[in-house]
Amino acid sequence: MKRNLFVLLFIVILCTGIRGQNDLPDIFTGNRNNDLISFSLKREAAKAYNLLQLPQSKDEWITRREELRDNILQHARVSYNPDLPLAYKETGNYKKDGFSIKNIYFQTQPHVFATANLYIPDGNGPFPAVVVAMGHSRNGKLYPEYQALGQTLALNGYVAIAIDPWGAGERTTVHGEFEYHGANLGASLLNVGETLMGVQITDNMRAVDLLSSLPFVDNENIGATGASGGGNQVMWLAAADERIKAVVPVVSVGTFQSYILNSNCVCEVLTGGLTFTEESAVLGLIAPRALKICSGLRDSNLAFHPQEMLRSFNEAKAIYRLYDADNRLSYQIFDTPHGYFPEMREAMLGWFDLHLKKEGTGAPKKEKQFVPLPESELMVFSKGRRPVEVVSTGDYCFYQGSLLRTKMLSDNNMDVQEKKEELKQILRISGNNDLKDIHKLSNSNDWARYILETTTGDLIPILLYLPHINSTEYVLIANSMGKKGITQEAIEQLIKRKNGICIVDLWGIGESISSEAKRIDGLLPEFHTLFRSALWLNQTMQGIWIEQLDIVLNWLINSYQIKEITIDADRELAVASVLSSVLGNKADKLILREMPLSYLFDKSGNIDYFSMAIHIPDFLLWGDMSLAVAMCNKDITFIDPVTISGRELSSKEVEEFKKELSHFDSLSKRRSKVHFIK
Repeated sequence: MKRNLFVLLFIVILCTGIRGQNDLPDIFTGNRNNDLISFSLKREAAKAYNLLQLPQSKDEWITRREELRDNILQHARVSYNPDLPLAYKETGNYKKDGFSIKNIYFQTQPHVFATANLYIPDGNGPFPAVVVAMGHSRNGKLYPEYQALGQTLALNGYVAIAIDPWGAGERTTVHGEFEYHGANLGASLLNVGETLMGVQITDNMRAVDLLSSLPFVDNENIGATGASGGGNQVMWLAAADERIKAVVPVVSVGTFQSYILNSNCVCEVLTGGLTFTEESAVLGLIAPRALKICSGLRDSNLAFHPQEMLRSFNEAKAIYRLYDADNRLSYQIFDTPHGYFPEMREAMLGWFDLHLKKEGTGAPKKEKQFVPLPESELMVFSKGRRPVEVVSTGDYCFYQGSLLRTKMLSDNNMDVQEKKEELKQILRISGNNDLKDIHKLSNSNDWARYILETTTGDLIPILLYLPHINSTEYVLIANSMGKKGITQEAIEQLIKRKNGICIVDLWGIGESISSEAKRIDGLLPEFHTLFRSALWLNQTMQGIWIEQLDIVLNWLINSYQIKEITIDADRELAVASVLSSVLGNKADKLILREMPLSYLFDKSGNIDYFSMAIHIPDFLLWGDMSLAVAMCNKDITFIDPVTISGRELSSKEVEEFKKELSHFDSLSKRRSKVHFIK
């Protein structure tokens, strides 16, 4: 008992100063810190592009297209229900010169409503109609560029519905306070088994339902257009919904290969997409319906650059030829940067006239002058007066997460081995990554330097301080800031204790950083680029870290006479340490600092407290951290635990966690020894 108390007190000393400066030597000296992560991800994407070839015959394609569409809907987690009542409501109606605007909201999922503007031409109709999807304007449908689309379409005889993207416009966390709908906010949907791409596809399919229900709409002639993220949306919409007869995606088509290590939103991520499709096949799903792609020659986003677009276009053209529909596929490159410019809108009008009205030749049609309207006229609700059914991302994630946690806590049957296998699947752990070679470098300042080479080509930098001759206890430190984030004081305390010390910089961290990904991230949350790129290749950062942790642990245990090993990890790496323990790592104890005790969405903290690496697709469908901790069966010390948004936990919340832990201890017939320190 006294020994345990001493160890606990030592942990407190160690962990109060874990972040800071130190004199630890580098592993990759000079200019040897090449960006192997970037090379590896791009290589995997290039391999996928070469392997994912389109069928050569129409029969093969017809078989493939149904399977492909089903795969897309499944991986995007689209939950479309055409029988769900639209519950369409109007809050405003404004008459303009040549058209009118209705401010509306309607049901897209059970108890989930979207806000939109409906632009209606003067006259009786029925009119062809167009779904207008927004890009990444934080104010959604209010953005002048999207107002221009709505007005231009209405002035040319089209009904247009402009929907606020999920999490933007009037669907933000606080009504009237506009925010970016992607990054950590949009990625939070993954934790509850949804995707931002999927909920947007559902929104847009429901918009088609709404248009089809209106007596003044010709429901046989519905099109879709949008730019950037909006262009992405309409491509996926047209691929999923054959009611879309013509589509014009603008500055949004490239290759999925080019999405890797480039600047894209989580709304443009199809989890595991590059394991079964390239963008050319998605474009092929639109055949033989009319598709015109518009690109900007001066687009700064290389993922959407014309040279990438042409790769997909030329392959999709082969599918259109199978239908003798070459004349229904077109592209145009404009001398413009990223955006939906007047000349692009004119090209869109000509294309829609030809394919939705059966008028003209498809040549550009001169745009009529429009005047942007004040936001007050286009807001569906007065600022701060939004009804509860128009849910924000945070509200939705909290509600869905609460339902999933209730289900988890009410389940009194648990097969531990089955839960382990389920966890492996959601972490995307293949089991193919192992130790290939050990590279011993020269020692530096009493530190042994190693590089562990894995079978997947990763290099894991290791610093090792051997313990006193009479000690066989080791501490493995994985710091979210890399080894430079560990204080000299913490290291000296371990040395005084005569412990062995192993310090590792895992994938994307410290000396294992991807400088290219870091540059692309810019002001976005850390690991934004790596997280998205990994998901496209059906990987998670947590899964990658877990595999690397296991490699390091196994190497340590096999190479040295270790009696006891403790993992000391913080934040996102603390989560990886717990999940690695669930799957059977060989550590004896865990020290977990600033770790979230639940993945339930918390609106009261900072959405960007954790990096993007915290998110795990379907995690709350599997369980939560209380279940994971119970399945560890280890001695665990929590230091300064927090919520998923970094808020300090109250005593009541800690006690609730302990109750959950006790519940799962009894079900799993295991017992983790847990200590809490603030």
